[in-house]
Amino acid sequence: MTIKIFIDQGHNPGLINAGAQGNGLSEEAVNFTIGSMLADLLDSDPQFAVRTSRMFPAQVIGTTTTSSLHERVNMANYWNADYFISIHSNSNANPLVNGSEVYVFRRGSRAWYMGEAVLQGIVESAGTKDNLVRVNPSLYVLRATRMPAILVELGYLSNPQDAEKLRNDPYSFAYGIYIGLLSYFNL
Repeated sequence: MTIKIFIDQGHNPGLINAGAQGNGLSEEAVNFTIGSMLADLLDSDPQFAVRTSRMFPAQVIGTTTTSSLHERVNMANYWNADYFISIHSNSNANPLVNGSEVYVFRRGSRAWYMGEAVLQGIVESAGTKDNLVRVNPSLYVLRATRMPAILVELGYLSNPQDAEKLRNDPYSFAYGIYIGLLSYFNL
């Protein structure tokens, strides 16, 4: 049976639902690149069907932050995805803060365990610090999807070392998520 994965490349270019900036990188561009690489990996594997929220780098979803989030969730719900993965890049006022983390709606859920596998894959492949799986039920994409959903924070754009990894080796993040999914599904 085919596993349907919806990949949301978080944020938009421009001002509507814009993401973080840091060390010469913009979040929406990093998210788009890595989300697209992940989609290509999954698309080449017959065990998966995949769709993405953004089809091209300049695509803007929604007319406000709220409508942008609603449209992303509605796309996944309408397609009846089995799993939802929202790709993000973090930022912090303190440039020493670094690492990868995954957010889920509830501890001990299917999303929690998928998040653990995905995070382990990123840490192994990209060499980032493991900042754990965390619960945040206030995130719209986690609470409004009808399928298990994770929000992946790849690394910190504000940290020079994470930013360098995101700039120079984005594939290692996409591959890390992919091998995490293979581990989670025992494939």
